[in-house]
Amino acid sequence: MASSSLFQSSPLSLKPQNPTSLHPSTKPHFATTIKCVSTSTPPSSSSSSSDHPPHNIRDEARHHNTTHSHHFSARYVPFNADPSSSAAESYSLDEIVYRSNSGGLLDVQHDMAALKNYDGKYWRDLFDSRIGKTTWPYGSGVWSKKEWVLPEIDSDDIVSAFEGNSNLFWAERYGKQFLSMNDLWVKHCGISHTGSFKDLGMTVLVSQVNRLRKMKRPVVGVGCASTGDTSAALSAYCAAAGIPSIVFLPANRISLAQLVQPIANGAFVLSIDTDFDGCMQLIREVTAELPIYLANSLNSLRLEGQKTAAIEILQQFDWEVPDWVIVPGGNLGNIYAFYKGFHMCKELGLVDKIPRLVCAQAANANPLYLHYKSGWDQEFKPVKANTTFASAIQIGDPVSIDRAVYALKKSNGIVEEASEQELMDAMAQADSTGMFICPHTGVALAALIKLRNQGIIGTNDRTVVVSTAHGLKFTQSKIDYHSNDIKDLACKYANPPVQVKADFGSVMDVLKKYLLSKVPKN
Repeated sequence: MASSSLFQSSPLSLKPQNPTSLHPSTKPHFATTIKCVSTSTPPSSSSSSSDHPPHNIRDEARHHNTTHSHHFSARYVPFNADPSSSAAESYSLDEIVYRSNSGGLLDVQHDMAALKNYDGKYWRDLFDSRIGKTTWPYGSGVWSKKEWVLPEIDSDDIVSAFEGNSNLFWAERYGKQFLSMNDLWVKHCGISHTGSFKDLGMTVLVSQVNRLRKMKRPVVGVGCASTGDTSAALSAYCAAAGIPSIVFLPANRISLAQLVQPIANGAFVLSIDTDFDGCMQLIREVTAELPIYLANSLNSLRLEGQKTAAIEILQQFDWEVPDWVIVPGGNLGNIYAFYKGFHMCKELGLVDKIPRLVCAQAANANPLYLHYKSGWDQEFKPVKANTTFASAIQIGDPVSIDRAVYALKKSNGIVEEASEQELMDAMAQADSTGMFICPHTGVALAALIKLRNQGIIGTNDRTVVVSTAHGLKFTQSKIDYHSNDIKDLACKYANPPVQVKADFGSVMDVLKKYLLSKVPKN
């Protein structure tokens, strides 16, 4: 089915001078001219192209078509496979496969030797040159790194809402007032098309599905199990491409704002009387029997998009590496995606180190934290996830446990947890300084508070907290908190409205009392 013209166009041609003579130790000249290519022939016309100038960004990209000049590629391999083994198991990205022969996770492995033909400066300059542009598809924070994401996809097949490029917010007041920190930042991945970081991965997955359908592969629709944000992203991107989406949601366990998104985008929504882990088991069984492409993070394609948030952080710091990056963790694909993004930048010479990673879990759904506290020595044991305000990470049997452990070990990382009291208070504190964050970001901030109190994270450490979703998706939790209406929770930062009679004297009395309370004490 044809995509909307706003979501299609053609790929970039990388043309450094004398590309065949480049070696990892040789610095290429950066081609400042962006040229787009198409592997298909543009529509014919009886008039010359100059008589009919491009009408949209897709047409403009096709208008400037040329040929591919790079040989970048990627493939599926078993997770943590030896990249030097030529006999290793591998699959084309055009195959529909989610597990290795042994039943383990897969990973997308890029041809690093080909990428290393271009030095770190080349990649930095190339990525920086695409910021703030509308050239298709590079206006997206994900597709501006296309060569590192899905290098072989034709840009005609890409489904994008120009996601990414999200705000890196200097949390000046919050850092100083509550943590005595000077260099605290919040990466607002929730300021995105559907209000969460899931857009970064879904643009990649749905683009690949779009390609597969054009190749007549047996894919009728795309399905996912979700705690809310995944289903919103999947339904939006599928709607943009005209691809049916199927969503399995745990009944009565997600916010109304999250539920309405896939419904509004036309998804086929099944509300199932189980938790996320139960929905995940069902969707895996269903996709094994029906022509439905699995969109959960068991599918490693999504992580290719999510890793670009790590690259963006480095870009926004002018390619300086922060000391710490704190990521909320549920199904645990995102902590690995951040590691992968940072590691690729180091391996390809854009930076010379990676930050230490922290995975923050809700105490009511903390299997990774318990595994970490055991010293990684004991066999991982799933838990029954209890109800948490951080509903998107209410997962007791995470699919990406092996990926998360690998990322944390490689980055000298830490796992911390937050109680319901701690995460809700941290959310309220952050909101009081001008943010409007989700409970999952509250988990990450609560973890940061603990690490500061333990002296692990220092006053001057440059620290980035990843905010995974927009606070507007979780307004009911904020309403309940500020109404002091949460059982067994002391809402000590609650700020309820003051009821006042409708007369001048009463209003003046209340305002005078409030203003006196705000006068700085000597």
